[in-house]
Amino acid sequence: MTAVQWQTLLATLRGDAVRPLPVGFIIDSPWLPHWCGRSIRDYFTSDEVWLAANIKAVREFPDVMFLPGFWSEYGMCTEPSAFGVRCTFPPDEFPHVHTALRSADDIAALPVPDPRADGLLPFVLNRLKLARPAIEEAGHAVRFAVARGPLNVACHLMGTTEFLTLMMEEPVRAEALLDKVTTFLRDWIDVQREAFATIDGILLLDDIIGFLGEAQFRQFALPRFSTLFARDVAVRFLHNDAPCRVSAPYLAGMGVNLFNMGFDIPLSELRTLAGPGVTLMGNLPPRDVLARCSPPEVTSSARAMAGALAPAARVIFSCGGGMPPDVTGENIRAFAEGVRGAAG
Repeated sequence: MTAVQWQTLLATLRGDAVRPLPVGFIIDSPWLPHWCGRSIRDYFTSDEVWLAANIKAVREFPDVMFLPGFWSEYGMCTEPSAFGVRCTFPPDEFPHVHTALRSADDIAALPVPDPRADGLLPFVLNRLKLARPAIEEAGHAVRFAVARGPLNVACHLMGTTEFLTLMMEEPVRAEALLDKVTTFLRDWIDVQREAFATIDGILLLDDIIGFLGEAQFRQFALPRFSTLFARDVAVRFLHNDAPCRVSAPYLAGMGVNLFNMGFDIPLSELRTLAGPGVTLMGNLPPRDVLARCSPPEVTSSARAMAGALAPAARVIFSCGGGMPPDVTGENIRAFAEGVRGAAG
């Protein structure tokens, strides 16, 4: 993000009247490689391809905020790789993670990884360090420490069905695994912050919290997210594009001040659930509208979404979740045109 974009983000979080209405998207490997004409494997294995794709995006859409911005990652493999899981990288498909824990009996012996040396994390960090001169020459800076959330990582280590079942049947063991993952994620966030003085935000991504009931959320998720967001940073950003009616009322209490959600709940209802102090980032349907509709249809949908909020304070207009594959540049421009047209 540029300094101007960062100040616009902070003004939005404060509740200032920002004009034109802010537009932003989470962008990463599901969208960037094919949009810039490269394979997913090229994007992951070539620092030059990764940097060129991100530079191309910020130059083509200078009035759009891309969060976290210059995201160095290897898809869902990033954090689980530090625990020694096997990761599969097809030539031009999304990578996937194989479980590391054969049963709950393995949890006690699972070591807490060192994010400075384990798995793909040193490569994630070094890519950013090598690219920092070019990023700053383009007028941007590394603003966020980024990590998948504790429940997300735990499910990759054990299997989603297996871990959700463990929470119900053996909650003590489930909490033991979550505590190890949370300790690791706390260290990983701190390592990123130590490496880049420009970081003043945290982004955590965890869709698994959307599958919990309220009692489960309070027991397993709330204390660990509160720990991870308990940092002296300006932006505490949570992504969860699974159902969020249970978790939304707790966002402010666990320190979140920016929330990217799915598209199943209107922003007006989310405002009531989350309260007035949380900035919302969303939430046009990403695949069926932003990716599949024509530019005029995207403009119309974006205008209707933005126009339905009055006043549109503490909102960054986006899609519901991260940028999906196959969104064209024309549709991104059409979205921004629709949002800014809604402001009159």
